[in-house]
Amino acid sequence: MFDSEFLKRLEYLSLLSKRVFKGQLLAQRRSKQLGGGVEFADHRDYLHGDDLRYLDWNVYARHGDLLLKRFQEEQDLHVYLLLDASESMNTGEPNKFLFARQIAAALAYIALADLDRVSIVAYDDKIVDTLPLMRGKDNVLALLRFLDQLKTGGKKTDLAAVASEFGRRAPRTGMVLIISDLFDQAGFRDGIDRLRHQRFDPHVIQIHTQQEAQPTLLGDVEFEDVESHQRRKVTVTERKLEEYKTLFANFNEDIQRYCRTYGLSHTRATTDVPFDAVLLKMMRATA
Repeated sequence: MFDSEFLKRLEYLSLLSKRVFKGQLLAQRRSKQLGGGVEFADHRDYLHGDDLRYLDWNVYARHGDLLLKRFQEEQDLHVYLLLDASESMNTGEPNKFLFARQIAAALAYIALADLDRVSIVAYDDKIVDTLPLMRGKDNVLALLRFLDQLKTGGKKTDLAAVASEFGRRAPRTGMVLIISDLFDQAGFRDGIDRLRHQRFDPHVIQIHTQQEAQPTLLGDVEFEDVESHQRRKVTVTERKLEEYKTLFANFNEDIQRYCRTYGLSHTRATTDVPFDAVLLKMMRATA
């Protein structure tokens, strides 16, 4: 699933992220505890609003680079990736779950390269597997192995129940990147609301296939829900296809409107687009 070419693309994205959006997506919630007497650790890019007292003026004088000194007492950002592993993700060509794991790997790698702490939480109607918080690029192979072994399952999706359980488990608040098709029987709102109310910072990455957006089936068809396994026989006409497309468009607009109302980042992507193109879109949107 993750070959050497994939790793090269991750490294390219990591380097590009520092130039394109200066770490704004992954650094906007960073809490700094900088003061006299703490030990210098390394540098990070200056972001608008940072305290100018901690700029490395020697580096600026020599190279013109605006770099902020980081100290060991600075609190690194906790980045949690909530990865939908429900059975509805194991559909489509290209496969949604493969695509979601590629997105998760890329985002986690960028965070690890920025010395943030990263955890991955796979879920369906409950939390099914967790990669504990880790820090530093040395952990990337363990992270990729964790993603590679994940399987889809469950009889339904329940982000609200998962958000409640996750809130009790998480050692600290931070950024939560939800990677999902958002096909939740109870709706997507309650789960994200719970994350907001628990003072996490949710970002929504919505994934679907072109077939889900533009189906072409016509005639007598028997549909089966891949999670509940309920079956229904339907005669699909051109009119019903148009009604479905309208409902699907309304669903997407509802998600976008919700995220806009609460100031949440929202990226929608289809699986036929390369994962790195999706990440570049996210970077530029937050630049």
